[in-house]
Amino acid sequence: MIHVIATIELAPGTRERFLEEFRKLYAPVRAEAGCIEYGAAVDEPTSSPAQVLAGEDVVVVVEKWESVEALAAHTAAPHMAEYRPRVKDFVRGVRLQVLRPV
Repeated sequence: MIHVIATIELAPGTRERFLEEFRKLYAPVRAEAGCIEYGAAVDEPTSSPAQVLAGEDVVVVVEKWESVEALAAHTAAPHMAEYRPRVKDFVRGVRLQVLRPV
């Protein structure tokens, strides 16, 4: 199993429009072979002094996949190819972390 954390930086003020498009991916991605978990998250402020907020123009995607191969197939899936042009004007940058449990 692998964990994927994708931090997506967005153009100011576009987060809700981005999320409208992103939510359309939930069902097809979760139906993919090897998908264990897939969803978007945004800051939930707390009183913890250790918390670092991502910001209003950031969405963090939390994923779990059975394997690197399943992740590669996800990246090449037709619904992902259709999604990318719909959000290209919102996305300013993506930082991807692929992690393995230890």
